Amino acid sequence: MQGLTAELLRGLWYVAAPGSALRPGGVLAKTLLGEPVLIGRTRDGAVFALRDICPHRGIPLRHGRFDGETVQCCYHGWRFDRTGTCVEIPSLREGQTVDLAKIRCGAYPCREQHGLIWVYFPPADGTPGAVPAPDSAGARDGPPPVPVFAAEDAPKLHIMLPFACSTDHAAFGLMDPTHAAFVHTSWWFKKKAATLRPKEKHFEPSELGWRMVRHPLPPQNTVYKVLFGDNVTTEISYRLPGLRFEEIRGEGNAAVGLTAITPIDGQATEVHQFFWTTHRWTRPLAPLLRHLMRVFLDQDRKVVVQQREGLEHGARLMLINDADTQARWWMRLKDEWLSAQAEGRAFVNPLEPKTLRWRS
Repeated sequence: MQGLTAELLRGLWYVAAPGSALRPGGVLAKTLLGEPVLIGRTRDGAVFALRDICPHRGIPLRHGRFDGETVQCCYHGWRFDRTGTCVEIPSLREGQTVDLAKIRCGAYPCREQHGLIWVYFPPADGTPGAVPAPDSAGARDGPPPVPVFAAEDAPKLHIMLPFACSTDHAAFGLMDPTHAAFVHTSWWFKKKAATLRPKEKHFEPSELGWRMVRHPLPPQNTVYKVLFGDNVTTEISYRLPGLRFEEIRGEGNAAVGLTAITPIDGQATEVHQFFWTTHRWTRPLAPLLRHLMRVFLDQDRKVVVQQREGLEHGARLMLINDADTQARWWMRLKDEWLSAQAEGRAFVNPLEPKTLRWRS
Protein backbone atom coordinates (compact mmCIF):
# COMPACT_ATOMS: atom_id res chain seq x y z
CA MET A 1 0.00 0.00 0.00
CA GLN A 2 2.75 2.48 0.91
CA GLY A 3 4.94 1.89 -2.15
CA LEU A 4 4.72 1.71 -5.90
CA THR A 5 4.05 -2.04 -6.15
CA ALA A 6 0.97 -4.00 -5.08
CA GLU A 7 0.80 -7.64 -4.12
CA LEU A 8 -1.39 -9.32 -6.72
CA LEU A 9 -4.20 -11.67 -5.75
CA ARG A 10 -4.66 -15.10 -7.33
CA GLY A 11 -7.49 -17.58 -7.15
CA LEU A 12 -9.88 -14.99 -8.61
CA TRP A 13 -11.52 -14.03 -11.92
CA TYR A 14 -10.29 -10.90 -13.74
CA VAL A 15 -11.84 -8.93 -16.59
CA ALA A 16 -9.48 -9.32 -19.55
CA ALA A 17 -11.39 -7.59 -22.37
CA PRO A 18 -14.87 -6.94 -23.74
CA GLY A 19 -16.20 -9.81 -25.84
CA SER A 20 -16.49 -7.44 -28.78
CA ALA A 21 -12.68 -7.23 -28.92
CA LEU A 22 -12.49 -10.77 -30.36
CA ARG A 23 -14.06 -11.96 -33.59
CA PRO A 24 -14.31 -15.70 -34.39
CA GLY A 25 -10.86 -16.88 -35.43
CA GLY A 26 -9.16 -13.96 -33.69
CA VAL A 27 -6.60 -13.76 -30.89
CA LEU A 28 -5.64 -11.06 -28.40
CA ALA A 29 -2.27 -11.01 -26.62
CA LYS A 30 -2.12 -9.39 -23.19
CA THR A 31 0.03 -9.26 -20.08
CA LEU A 32 -2.13 -9.93 -17.02
CA LEU A 33 -0.82 -10.29 -13.45
CA GLY A 34 2.66 -10.17 -14.98
CA GLU A 35 1.99 -13.24 -17.12
CA PRO A 36 1.83 -13.50 -20.93
CA VAL A 37 -1.68 -14.55 -21.95
CA LEU A 38 -3.06 -15.28 -25.42
CA ILE A 39 -6.85 -15.07 -25.58
CA GLY A 40 -8.63 -16.53 -28.59
CA ARG A 41 -12.07 -17.18 -29.99
CA THR A 42 -12.63 -20.37 -32.00
CA ARG A 43 -14.65 -20.54 -35.19
CA ASP A 44 -17.66 -21.74 -33.16
CA GLY A 45 -17.43 -18.69 -30.85
CA ALA A 46 -15.88 -20.27 -27.74
CA VAL A 47 -13.22 -18.26 -25.90
CA PHE A 48 -10.03 -19.70 -24.42
CA ALA A 49 -6.81 -18.42 -22.84
CA LEU A 50 -3.33 -19.91 -23.18
CA ARG A 51 0.00 -19.09 -21.64
CA ASP A 52 1.62 -17.14 -24.47
CA ILE A 53 4.88 -19.11 -24.47
CA CYS A 54 5.74 -22.09 -26.68
CA PRO A 55 7.26 -24.80 -24.43
CA HIS A 56 9.67 -25.83 -27.22
CA ARG A 57 11.93 -22.76 -27.56
CA GLY A 58 10.05 -20.16 -25.51
CA ILE A 59 8.87 -17.92 -28.33
CA PRO A 60 5.48 -16.22 -27.74
CA LEU A 61 2.67 -18.00 -29.53
CA ARG A 62 1.12 -14.68 -30.53
CA HIS A 63 3.74 -14.44 -33.30
CA GLY A 64 2.31 -17.58 -34.91
CA ARG A 65 -0.98 -18.37 -36.67
CA PHE A 66 -4.44 -19.26 -35.41
CA ASP A 67 -6.65 -21.24 -37.79
CA GLY A 68 -9.79 -20.97 -35.68
CA GLU A 69 -9.07 -24.19 -33.78
CA THR A 70 -5.32 -24.46 -33.06
CA VAL A 71 -2.45 -22.03 -32.54
CA GLN A 72 0.69 -22.75 -34.55
CA CYS A 73 4.07 -21.54 -33.30
CA CYS A 74 5.92 -19.43 -35.88
CA TYR A 75 9.31 -21.03 -35.11
CA HIS A 76 8.87 -24.78 -35.73
CA GLY A 77 5.17 -25.13 -36.43
CA TRP A 78 4.15 -26.88 -33.22
CA ARG A 79 0.37 -26.68 -32.80
CA PHE A 80 -1.64 -26.28 -29.59
CA ASP A 81 -5.38 -26.65 -29.07
CA ARG A 82 -7.62 -24.51 -26.90
CA THR A 83 -6.68 -26.54 -23.80
CA GLY A 84 -2.99 -25.78 -24.32
CA THR A 85 -2.17 -29.35 -25.38
CA CYS A 86 0.23 -29.97 -28.26
CA VAL A 87 -1.50 -31.70 -31.17
CA GLU A 88 1.22 -31.61 -33.85
CA ILE A 89 5.02 -31.50 -34.20
CA PRO A 90 5.74 -31.22 -37.95
CA SER A 91 9.40 -32.28 -37.70
CA LEU A 92 8.61 -35.83 -36.49
CA ARG A 93 9.43 -38.66 -38.94
CA GLU A 94 7.99 -42.16 -39.19
CA GLY A 95 8.87 -44.19 -36.14
CA GLN A 96 9.66 -41.16 -34.02
CA THR A 97 7.13 -41.21 -31.18
CA VAL A 98 6.38 -38.39 -28.77
CA ASP A 99 3.49 -38.35 -26.32
CA LEU A 100 1.95 -35.07 -27.47
CA ALA A 101 -0.59 -35.12 -24.63
CA LYS A 102 2.26 -34.52 -22.18
CA ILE A 103 3.39 -31.35 -23.96
CA ARG A 104 1.43 -28.31 -22.81
CA CYS A 105 1.89 -24.58 -23.03
CA GLY A 106 -0.65 -24.11 -20.24
CA ALA A 107 -4.24 -22.86 -20.28
CA TYR A 108 -6.21 -20.56 -18.00
CA PRO A 109 -9.89 -20.96 -17.18
CA CYS A 110 -11.67 -18.48 -19.46
CA ARG A 111 -15.34 -17.56 -19.77
CA GLU A 112 -17.47 -15.06 -21.62
CA GLN A 113 -20.30 -13.71 -19.48
CA HIS A 114 -22.35 -10.51 -19.74
CA GLY A 115 -20.36 -9.65 -22.86
CA LEU A 116 -17.05 -9.69 -20.97
CA ILE A 117 -14.11 -12.09 -21.28
CA TRP A 118 -12.96 -13.22 -17.85
CA VAL A 119 -9.73 -15.08 -17.08
CA TYR A 120 -9.12 -16.98 -13.84
CA PHE A 121 -5.65 -17.04 -12.29
CA PRO A 122 -5.27 -20.10 -10.04
CA PRO A 123 -3.23 -19.91 -6.85
CA ALA A 124 0.48 -20.32 -7.54
CA ASP A 125 1.80 -23.85 -7.01
CA GLY A 126 5.45 -22.85 -6.70
CA THR A 127 6.47 -24.07 -10.17
CA PRO A 128 7.64 -21.20 -12.39
CA GLY A 129 5.46 -20.94 -15.46
CA ALA A 130 3.05 -23.63 -14.32
CA VAL A 131 -0.60 -23.13 -15.24
CA PRO A 132 -3.16 -25.63 -13.86
CA ALA A 133 -5.80 -27.20 -16.06
CA PRO A 134 -8.90 -25.10 -16.91
CA ASP A 135 -11.08 -27.00 -14.40
CA SER A 136 -8.99 -25.76 -11.45
CA ALA A 137 -10.69 -25.70 -8.07
CA GLY A 138 -12.07 -22.23 -7.44
CA ALA A 139 -12.68 -21.53 -11.12
CA ARG A 140 -15.88 -23.55 -11.24
CA ASP A 141 -17.87 -20.87 -9.37
CA GLY A 142 -17.35 -18.56 -12.33
CA PRO A 143 -17.15 -14.77 -12.55
CA PRO A 144 -19.53 -12.64 -10.45
CA PRO A 145 -22.90 -11.89 -12.11
CA VAL A 146 -23.96 -8.42 -13.19
CA PRO A 147 -27.15 -7.47 -11.28
CA VAL A 148 -30.44 -7.00 -13.16
CA PHE A 149 -29.14 -8.15 -16.56
CA ALA A 150 -29.01 -11.66 -18.07
CA ALA A 151 -25.69 -13.43 -18.67
CA GLU A 152 -26.08 -12.99 -22.44
CA ASP A 153 -26.62 -9.21 -22.19
CA ALA A 154 -23.54 -7.32 -23.40
CA PRO A 155 -22.68 -3.82 -22.14
CA LYS A 156 -23.86 -0.91 -24.25
CA LEU A 157 -20.84 1.23 -23.37
CA HIS A 158 -17.18 0.44 -22.66
CA ILE A 159 -13.92 2.35 -22.27
CA MET A 160 -10.49 1.34 -20.97
CA LEU A 161 -7.57 3.47 -19.85
CA PRO A 162 -4.13 2.28 -18.69
CA PHE A 163 -3.17 3.60 -15.24
CA ALA A 164 0.54 3.94 -14.47
CA CYS A 165 0.06 2.76 -10.89
CA SER A 166 -0.56 -0.37 -8.86
CA THR A 167 -4.01 -1.88 -8.40
CA ASP A 168 -3.97 -0.63 -4.81
CA HIS A 169 -3.61 3.02 -5.77
CA ALA A 170 -6.08 2.65 -8.64
CA ALA A 171 -8.58 1.14 -6.18
CA PHE A 172 -7.98 3.83 -3.54
CA GLY A 173 -8.62 6.58 -6.07
CA LEU A 174 -11.72 5.03 -7.57
CA MET A 175 -13.38 4.28 -4.19
CA ASP A 176 -12.33 7.58 -2.60
CA PRO A 177 -15.55 9.48 -1.70
CA THR A 178 -13.96 12.90 -1.16
CA HIS A 179 -11.77 13.64 -4.18
CA ALA A 180 -14.52 14.41 -6.70
CA ALA A 181 -14.84 18.09 -5.80
CA PHE A 182 -11.16 18.63 -6.58
CA VAL A 183 -10.41 16.10 -9.34
CA HIS A 184 -13.67 15.72 -11.29
CA THR A 185 -14.28 19.31 -12.27
CA SER A 186 -15.43 20.27 -15.76
CA TRP A 187 -17.63 22.89 -17.34
CA TRP A 188 -20.38 20.27 -17.51
CA PHE A 189 -19.82 18.63 -14.10
CA LYS A 190 -19.16 20.09 -10.62
CA LYS A 191 -17.95 23.52 -11.72
CA LYS A 192 -18.17 24.76 -8.13
CA ALA A 193 -15.40 22.62 -6.70
CA ALA A 194 -15.45 24.34 -3.30
CA THR A 195 -19.09 23.44 -2.58
CA LEU A 196 -18.90 20.56 -0.12
CA ARG A 197 -21.92 18.87 1.41
CA PRO A 198 -22.13 16.57 4.43
CA LYS A 199 -22.63 12.91 3.51
CA GLU A 200 -23.65 9.90 5.59
CA LYS A 201 -23.78 6.40 4.10
CA HIS A 202 -24.41 2.99 5.60
CA PHE A 203 -22.19 0.05 4.65
CA GLU A 204 -22.33 -3.69 5.22
CA PRO A 205 -20.16 -6.69 4.28
CA SER A 206 -20.92 -8.53 1.04
CA GLU A 207 -19.35 -11.41 -0.86
CA LEU A 208 -15.60 -10.76 -1.11
CA GLY A 209 -16.13 -7.13 -0.17
CA TRP A 210 -18.65 -4.57 1.04
CA ARG A 211 -21.58 -2.55 -0.21
CA MET A 212 -23.02 0.89 0.33
CA VAL A 213 -26.56 -0.05 1.36
CA ARG A 214 -29.25 0.75 -1.20
CA HIS A 215 -30.60 4.24 -0.66
CA PRO A 216 -32.77 6.79 -2.50
CA LEU A 217 -31.06 9.48 -4.52
CA PRO A 218 -31.64 13.04 -3.30
CA PRO A 219 -34.71 14.71 -4.83
CA GLN A 220 -32.56 17.55 -6.23
CA ASN A 221 -30.98 15.03 -8.65
CA THR A 222 -33.67 15.68 -11.27
CA VAL A 223 -31.57 14.13 -14.07
CA TYR A 224 -31.93 10.69 -12.46
CA LYS A 225 -35.70 11.13 -12.25
CA VAL A 226 -35.84 11.98 -15.94
CA LEU A 227 -33.67 8.98 -16.87
CA PHE A 228 -35.05 6.37 -14.48
CA GLY A 229 -38.51 7.52 -13.38
CA ASP A 230 -39.79 7.86 -9.82
CA ASN A 231 -38.33 6.32 -6.67
CA VAL A 232 -34.74 6.12 -7.92
CA THR A 233 -32.38 4.16 -5.67
CA THR A 234 -28.75 3.15 -5.94
CA GLU A 235 -26.44 0.54 -4.45
CA ILE A 236 -22.65 0.50 -4.80
CA SER A 237 -20.55 -2.57 -4.01
CA TYR A 238 -16.85 -3.36 -4.05
CA ARG A 239 -15.31 -6.83 -4.18
CA LEU A 240 -11.99 -8.51 -4.72
CA PRO A 241 -9.95 -8.52 -6.89
CA GLY A 242 -10.96 -4.97 -7.92
CA LEU A 243 -14.59 -4.73 -9.05
CA ARG A 244 -16.95 -1.83 -8.38
CA PHE A 245 -20.63 -2.34 -9.23
CA GLU A 246 -23.09 0.56 -9.19
CA GLU A 247 -26.74 -0.39 -9.67
CA ILE A 248 -29.36 2.32 -10.27
CA ARG A 249 -33.05 1.44 -10.36
CA GLY A 250 -36.18 3.49 -10.87
CA GLU A 251 -39.76 2.74 -11.80
CA GLY A 252 -38.93 3.38 -15.44
CA ASN A 253 -35.43 2.08 -16.15
CA ALA A 254 -32.34 0.48 -14.63
CA ALA A 255 -28.62 0.67 -15.26
CA VAL A 256 -25.51 -1.06 -13.93
CA GLY A 257 -21.97 0.28 -14.13
CA LEU A 258 -18.91 -1.91 -13.59
CA THR A 259 -15.44 -0.52 -13.00
CA ALA A 260 -12.92 -3.37 -13.29
CA ILE A 261 -9.33 -2.95 -12.12
CA THR A 262 -7.12 -5.49 -13.92
CA PRO A 263 -3.38 -5.60 -13.11
CA ILE A 264 -0.90 -5.74 -15.96
CA ASP A 265 1.76 -6.27 -13.30
CA GLY A 266 2.53 -4.97 -9.82
CA GLN A 267 2.95 -1.37 -11.00
CA ALA A 268 0.65 -1.00 -14.01
CA THR A 269 -3.11 -1.43 -14.29
CA GLU A 270 -5.91 -1.43 -16.84
CA VAL A 271 -9.14 0.22 -15.69
CA HIS A 272 -12.27 -0.78 -17.61
CA GLN A 273 -15.66 0.87 -17.33
CA PHE A 274 -18.77 -0.90 -18.63
CA PHE A 275 -22.42 0.15 -18.61
CA TRP A 276 -25.55 -1.92 -19.08
CA THR A 277 -28.86 -0.11 -19.33
CA THR A 278 -32.49 -0.75 -20.22
CA HIS A 279 -32.65 2.57 -22.09
CA ARG A 280 -33.22 2.22 -25.82
CA TRP A 281 -31.59 5.47 -26.93
CA THR A 282 -27.98 4.81 -25.94
CA ARG A 283 -26.79 3.61 -29.36
CA PRO A 284 -27.04 6.98 -31.20
CA LEU A 285 -25.51 8.77 -28.23
CA ALA A 286 -22.77 6.17 -27.64
CA PRO A 287 -19.87 8.25 -29.12
CA LEU A 288 -20.74 11.25 -26.92
CA LEU A 289 -21.29 9.12 -23.82
CA ARG A 290 -17.99 7.29 -24.31
CA HIS A 291 -16.22 10.66 -24.67
CA LEU A 292 -17.69 11.90 -21.40
CA MET A 293 -16.79 8.62 -19.67
CA ARG A 294 -13.24 8.93 -20.95
CA VAL A 295 -12.91 12.54 -19.76
CA PHE A 296 -14.12 11.57 -16.27
CA LEU A 297 -11.91 8.46 -15.96
CA ASP A 298 -8.90 10.29 -17.38
CA GLN A 299 -9.11 12.75 -14.49
CA ASP A 300 -8.59 9.78 -12.14
CA ARG A 301 -5.73 8.54 -14.32
CA LYS A 302 -3.92 11.88 -14.32
CA VAL A 303 -4.07 12.30 -10.55
CA VAL A 304 -2.47 8.89 -9.86
CA VAL A 305 0.31 9.77 -12.31
CA GLN A 306 0.90 12.93 -10.26
CA GLN A 307 0.73 10.91 -7.04
CA ARG A 308 3.43 8.59 -8.38
CA GLU A 309 5.89 11.49 -8.37
CA GLY A 310 5.65 11.60 -4.58
CA LEU A 311 5.62 7.83 -4.11
CA GLU A 312 8.89 7.55 -6.05
CA HIS A 313 10.48 9.58 -3.25
CA GLY A 314 9.21 7.26 -0.53
CA ALA A 315 6.24 9.34 0.58
CA ARG A 316 4.32 7.78 3.46
CA LEU A 317 0.54 7.68 3.22
CA MET A 318 -2.02 8.85 5.78
CA LEU A 319 -5.51 7.36 6.05
CA ILE A 320 -8.04 9.24 8.15
CA ASN A 321 -11.50 8.34 9.40
CA ASP A 322 -14.08 8.28 7.89
CA ALA A 323 -13.09 9.43 4.44
CA ASP A 324 -10.35 6.81 4.01
CA THR A 325 -12.02 3.93 5.83
CA GLN A 326 -12.86 2.13 2.59
CA ALA A 327 -9.16 2.13 1.64
CA ARG A 328 -8.45 0.43 4.96
CA TRP A 329 -11.19 -2.12 4.22
CA TRP A 330 -9.57 -2.87 0.87
CA MET A 331 -6.26 -3.71 2.52
CA ARG A 332 -7.93 -5.79 5.26
CA LEU A 333 -9.71 -7.85 2.61
CA LYS A 334 -6.48 -8.38 0.68
CA ASP A 335 -4.62 -9.42 3.82
CA GLU A 336 -7.35 -11.91 4.73
CA TRP A 337 -7.40 -13.36 1.20
CA LEU A 338 -3.63 -13.87 1.22
CA SER A 339 -3.66 -15.34 4.73
CA ALA A 340 -6.47 -17.75 3.88
CA GLN A 341 -4.55 -19.02 0.84
CA ALA A 342 -1.30 -19.37 2.80
CA GLU A 343 -3.07 -21.28 5.58
CA GLY A 344 -5.19 -23.43 3.26
CA ARG A 345 -8.51 -22.30 4.72
CA ALA A 346 -11.68 -20.56 3.57
CA PHE A 347 -11.76 -16.77 3.23
CA VAL A 348 -13.66 -15.06 6.06
CA ASN A 349 -14.83 -11.50 5.44
CA PRO A 350 -13.36 -9.43 8.35
CA LEU A 351 -15.63 -6.39 7.86
CA GLU A 352 -18.65 -5.35 9.94
CA PRO A 353 -21.57 -3.00 9.23
CA LYS A 354 -20.63 0.65 9.73
CA THR A 355 -21.94 4.15 9.04
CA LEU A 356 -19.41 6.55 7.54
CA ARG A 357 -19.62 10.36 7.46
CA TRP A 358 -17.65 12.86 5.38
CA ARG A 359 -17.95 16.06 3.34
CA SER A 360 -17.71 16.02 -0.44
